[in-house]
Amino acid sequence: MDLAALVSGGKDSILAMYRMHLEGHRIRYLLSMEPESRESYMFHHPNVWVTGLISQATGIQLITARTPGRKEEELLDLRALFESVSSEVEGIVGGALASNYQKRRIDGLCEELSLKSLAPLWQIDPLELWQELFRHGFEVMITGVAAEGLDERWLGRVVDRGAFEELRELSERHRFHLGFEGGEAETLVLDMPLYRMRIAVKKGETLWEGSSGIYTIEEAVLEA
Repeated sequence: MDLAALVSGGKDSILAMYRMHLEGHRIRYLLSMEPESRESYMFHHPNVWVTGLISQATGIQLITARTPGRKEEELLDLRALFESVSSEVEGIVGGALASNYQKRRIDGLCEELSLKSLAPLWQIDPLELWQELFRHGFEVMITGVAAEGLDERWLGRVVDRGAFEELRELSERHRFHLGFEGGEAETLVLDMPLYRMRIAVKKGETLWEGSSGIYTIEEAVLEA
């Protein structure tokens, strides 16, 4: 099938796209929503601009749309984005793991537009998710944290196998979702098999407020 992948740059949406590629489907477009509000219920906020580099790295055309990020109203903006490619693709790939809120809404929009809604990571075990990321050589950076047990030292950190063991222990101790499906953390994929060049972060700023924070990427480039 010809597909469009809804991507934020995070591990789930990029791995979902890669799974569909491995199954032989053609990813025609990358779709990205840029919420103006950090309080968006549907969309990833930190560093969404880096999807432009992901488009360059993969050679897949990116189509972006902005949204104020207000609950439910943002679905109208997402529908318009889906509709812009609905005549050229058969389905939309999303990275939902366990959030019924997001999956039901994307499923509904796809049904309205006669598109297939594909969520290849749906209900995946978080441990299996990370094992798959490591197996395929994904380089994943943490760009936001909002869970007890995750402090500012995690911001900007790349999750190698050693860091993952720390994460697993913390998730068991503090009872947060290891796949971050509850918003416990945000991520950015710096490298993976479809990238012709990896993303190198040259400059970033850590912003910490109370018990949560984000790592804002101010400069990033593509490297061979």
